[in-house]
Amino acid sequence: MKSHQHTNQLTHSSSPYLLQHAHNPVDWHPWSEETLAKALTQDKLMLVSIGYSACHWCHVMAHECFEDEETARLMNEHFICIKVDREERPDVDHFFITAVQLMGAQGGWPLNVVTLPDGQPFWGGTYFPKNQWTEILQKIQRMFFSDREQLTHHAHNLTLGIQQSSVIAASPAEVSDLSEVINDAMQRWSAQWDLELGGSLGKPKFPMPVNLEFLLHLHFHHPQEMFSDFLNTTLQKMARGGIYDQAGGGFARYSVDEFWKVPHFEKMLYDNAQLIELYSHAYAHFGMEEYREIVKETIAFVENELMHPSGAFFSALDADSEGEEGKFYVWKEEELVEILNRDFPLFADYYNINENGRWENETYILLRTGSDEEFAHKHKITLEELKKQVSAWKKTLVNHRKKRIRPGLDDKTITSWNALMTKGLAEAYKAFGEPHFRDLALKNGTFICHSLISDNGSLFRTWKNGQASVTGFMEDYASVISAFIGLYEITGDEKWMEHSTDLANYAEVAFYDDVTGQFHYMEKNQTELPANHFDIQDNVIPSANGMMGHSLFRLAALTGNQHYREIAEKMLKQMLPQFKNYPWGFAHWGSLMLMIHQPSFEVVITGSNTEQTLKELQKQYHPNIIWAPLKPESPGKLSITKNRKSIGEITIYVCAYGACQLPVHSVEEAQRLLT
Repeated sequence: MKSHQHTNQLTHSSSPYLLQHAHNPVDWHPWSEETLAKALTQDKLMLVSIGYSACHWCHVMAHECFEDEETARLMNEHFICIKVDREERPDVDHFFITAVQLMGAQGGWPLNVVTLPDGQPFWGGTYFPKNQWTEILQKIQRMFFSDREQLTHHAHNLTLGIQQSSVIAASPAEVSDLSEVINDAMQRWSAQWDLELGGSLGKPKFPMPVNLEFLLHLHFHHPQEMFSDFLNTTLQKMARGGIYDQAGGGFARYSVDEFWKVPHFEKMLYDNAQLIELYSHAYAHFGMEEYREIVKETIAFVENELMHPSGAFFSALDADSEGEEGKFYVWKEEELVEILNRDFPLFADYYNINENGRWENETYILLRTGSDEEFAHKHKITLEELKKQVSAWKKTLVNHRKKRIRPGLDDKTITSWNALMTKGLAEAYKAFGEPHFRDLALKNGTFICHSLISDNGSLFRTWKNGQASVTGFMEDYASVISAFIGLYEITGDEKWMEHSTDLANYAEVAFYDDVTGQFHYMEKNQTELPANHFDIQDNVIPSANGMMGHSLFRLAALTGNQHYREIAEKMLKQMLPQFKNYPWGFAHWGSLMLMIHQPSFEVVITGSNTEQTLKELQKQYHPNIIWAPLKPESPGKLSITKNRKSIGEITIYVCAYGACQLPVHSVEEAQRLLT
């Protein structure tokens, strides 16, 4: 067993990020009520350092500062030092990043903040090299002794600012007609689109699935060439760029350039989960085979590299291996010549082993610059021959890559990210009808039920090695409810609806704010932080309140409980002005607007061949349909399915807000009612 010169209190953590610092000479503590009490008792400043396992600059600062004996002595003598995994504790991260932004600094990770002994922050920043870091800490310590009153005054004002920034208006503003809202929003938004390369203008470029999902939904209701062109350009450029792992599947976090060429090489579960859903929907809507391949390969990547035998999904793969960013993924030309032999010239043209793909240190990032159809035509080979060749190349590269030292794995399980993956798999099953996708979704959903829901009905945030920990946040509840509704839609198993309503009812009691009509991010009775907040703005993951609004609308349609719908409509009404003015930050609210204010349907399917009929109907892109399959053995307890059972021929009810048309008995008849 390896012996360590230093061991601190992080050694008992489940977070891989915290464990990376468990043997620093810094006397790190985890974030806890005991640690906060210790700072008060000892009357010492707290130094809170926040990051995550796949963060490159977190590793750099750790090596330069936190592994350095001299720096550690300074930190240990004057501060209670706390390490936080931002993925495990997004509440702590949000509080302190808000503080840093109010200080006028730019947020990012690593995020380093100093607070008074009572936890009120007064200084913060991101990455600092050793000399600058030690100089800052010495200056702060001197100020704490020489001018504590001024620091306390500043910290108090800053904390008030954080609390005020979390307040939202209690009464929603009135909004003009929805067509005007959409037109104004799209006029603002489209000015930022990169019509040539996809995504937003400039660099870096982030995949933003929630935004593209809204545009796809809008295009469904209001087809415009501008929307379809931008969507397909973005989806194709991402899929063909270096941000996509052309050999092993799966997307990296973002591209550092405007061409989707050079990724920041970490792979996150939450990105890939949502991109699986997005490309599944795009395939169902546009019918492009390229999107099918992306979904298939990305699911294979997640299953092979991020899945625990229990059905849990891990969080991320690091960007670095052997201390170098991207080393696992890039190739030298002589290496490719050796492993591909006579195939190399064709491979080199296909994957741009040329100036297009050249990166640094004479390495190449695999990327494509056109469609397979164009490439096959150029080289006078059939599309089928090309696909066989590409498949063989990928197997060769992946097998060769297995000999390399792999990037670090963040093997903690995050509840909301797992729910996003379950939902993505359910949507992939709808689009492709592949039973394996459904089986993976059900396996993960079952894991969430058994391992992440406590005896009192609340959710945990994280799980590792059989142990769940950290109280769940609104993001976890909203995403799990959505995922469970998705599982019901593809199986007809009403237990998923029971779990969904139980979680929704718990969330209303623990998180809902009657004054604003929104849900707090943390449970209302939390005491660890001076401020709670409302997560209303989308980031890469949709906002917790946006997801909850969608889930409540769907629950109302299926259960008949109009209380859920009233909450969802109140939430949306408050957010419509935000969507109108800032659509790229409130796109999930835009999708909810389309669900509520454009025609939407509930479709009940019952009879002797429910599963096949369901597959036929669901393979088309229908963002405005809530599905209610009723199997012969199902009790039919839901309001929408009550008294709808058919023992014999297939029977399909097309309903709107619970009012159903006369039943039909074929897929074709149902499709006519849905147009």
